[in-house]
Amino acid sequence: MSDLINRPAYLQQLIEHRDVELVKIITGIRRCGKSSLLDLFHQYLLDSGVEPQQIIHMNMESLRYRDLTDYLPFYDYVSERIAPAGKTYLLFDELQAVTHWEKAIESFRIDYDVDIYITGSNAFLLSTEFSTLLSGRYVEIPMLPLSFKEFIRFYEFAPSVSVEEKFQRYLQFGGMPILREYKFNEARSNQALEGIYSTVVLRDIMQRSNQVSQKILQKIMMFLCSNIGSITSPNSIGNVLSNEGDIQSGKGKNIAGRTVDKYISLLRNAYIFYTVGRYDVKGKQLLRTMGKNYIVDLGFRNMLLGYRDADRGHIIENIVFLELLRRDYRVYIGKMGDTEVDFVAEKPHDKIYIQVTESMQSSETRERELRPLRMIRDNYEKIVLSMDRSYIDSYDGIKALNLLDWLLA
Repeated sequence: MSDLINRPAYLQQLIEHRDVELVKIITGIRRCGKSSLLDLFHQYLLDSGVEPQQIIHMNMESLRYRDLTDYLPFYDYVSERIAPAGKTYLLFDELQAVTHWEKAIESFRIDYDVDIYITGSNAFLLSTEFSTLLSGRYVEIPMLPLSFKEFIRFYEFAPSVSVEEKFQRYLQFGGMPILREYKFNEARSNQALEGIYSTVVLRDIMQRSNQVSQKILQKIMMFLCSNIGSITSPNSIGNVLSNEGDIQSGKGKNIAGRTVDKYISLLRNAYIFYTVGRYDVKGKQLLRTMGKNYIVDLGFRNMLLGYRDADRGHIIENIVFLELLRRDYRVYIGKMGDTEVDFVAEKPHDKIYIQVTESMQSSETRERELRPLRMIRDNYEKIVLSMDRSYIDSYDGIKALNLLDWLLA
């Protein structure tokens, strides 16, 4: 197991939830490291003195379990292997392959002394039937690809490579763990990403939703990739794509906002995109209209659009969004009068307001970024993140931090 990437923050979460009477569900896009995390946890259990026969660890996408696609045979198979005395740890990978798996899980919980850990690559895993059956009895551990901090530890760099150059690599290749094997070979890395992307589209989206047009899905995916961090609504996206059709073929097909909404929710369910709502800072309420969409990993965006440096502002905004999720914040776009705060990030007893910009050097950028923060009258922390390394570290109590320092903090 030496080649497993250690993800201490995620492993720590599992350790803290160990032996608590909740089903632990690790969710996230395919190949982001969920299976490796279960392997690491398995190893941790052995190292902490659990006997091998007290651990049942199954990857449900393996053909070894091809006859267990329904919850009854699955339940019987596992029950026969549960240790007669002491606690048994049940580790199930890609459990969405078993129909009505939630009935089996609930039954294990009732019938045996077990501690249960599950992974799944789409949000259908947490669908309504499941939530109803296990309501209040599970905890979700969302997993993301590598953070910049993990990326730096995970790859081998020559001592002469600066942190800025490493960040440039991160922007270009993203954080899918599998890419380490290609040592920054762009063509091979793109092939690997394409393989993951196709699997997600074909298995986690197309298979689960009939009447989905792969062509429209691809169009919406491309649109979202090109407009990362821009405020959009399903209707506006539908209009743009319908008009594009008109131009290209002379006879466009109207794509309704409702359709766009459905497709975006499929991309969300497969953990490729995250939609962020807007929050009226002054009125302290969520707004129903217009949000932003961020991609789970920039490698996919570069694979689909080609790597281009033009849109760096939005790209680093995407990285900050994912980092806030990793740090357990709930994230919103802040609306302050006619201006906007990039992120309002909340925890139960904490809130921060964040602006993200590539540079604060020009006075008009400075004014634009600081103005919304100055308008906020509460005492929570306000931060501007940029790529600058400057001696000025605050403007009227608003902190100015270097983005890389913040990511590595």
